[in-house]
Amino acid sequence: MSGGEPVRVFLVDDQELVRAGFEMILRATPGLLVTGSAGDAHTAITRLREPGTRADVVLMDIRMPGLDGVAATRQVLALPDPPRVVMLTTFDADHLLVAALRAGAAGYLLKDAGPAELVAAIRAAAAGDAPVSPRLVRRLIDSFLAAPPPEPVPRPALPAGLDRLTAREREILAAVGLGLTNTEIAARLGVAESTVKTHLGSVLRKLALRDRVQAVIVAQTMHRPAP
Repeated sequence: MSGGEPVRVFLVDDQELVRAGFEMILRATPGLLVTGSAGDAHTAITRLREPGTRADVVLMDIRMPGLDGVAATRQVLALPDPPRVVMLTTFDADHLLVAALRAGAAGYLLKDAGPAELVAAIRAAAAGDAPVSPRLVRRLIDSFLAAPPPEPVPRPALPAGLDRLTAREREILAAVGLGLTNTEIAARLGVAESTVKTHLGSVLRKLALRDRVQAVIVAQTMHRPAP
């Protein structure tokens, strides 16, 4: 996707009013293009295979009848040139957050997010970042740390490369683990937000992490006591 092209967005939610509300906001936002929507995961996957409804970002309800958002995300990410998937969730779906992360979700957004947060999350996902509603960060961390691994395994080793991080990069990784935004980290450390982004990008590269969500988990694991 080049800089001059709009971000293509596809909506998946079984609640028609939610889809309609989000679509109204997105269609009124310059630089965004709604390519389609679906009320169930099977329809969404079929439509996302069609050239006219392909997307850069998919807003996916985490909990739907039939095929849920977690399983649907796995199938969407198996498509050629897959979009980024941002999960739409509610406060009572904590148990699905970790499953969605393991399925490859790029971010998490509460269904009651305001227009500015919605648009910012879509733009962030399209740019390769991992948007997470600030209100969800603590719950995501707690859910991940409390959830049993898929198989009985020892506590995972921390990623190689931690010893290559500079002192500043370690500070930023720790701040990310606290759920702080780039703006908040910049204010706390007295640096420019662009500097935070540069250091965070270096952290992700050195630790071979996919996105900010994985960085949060690494930061928390660093301070988690061994069993």
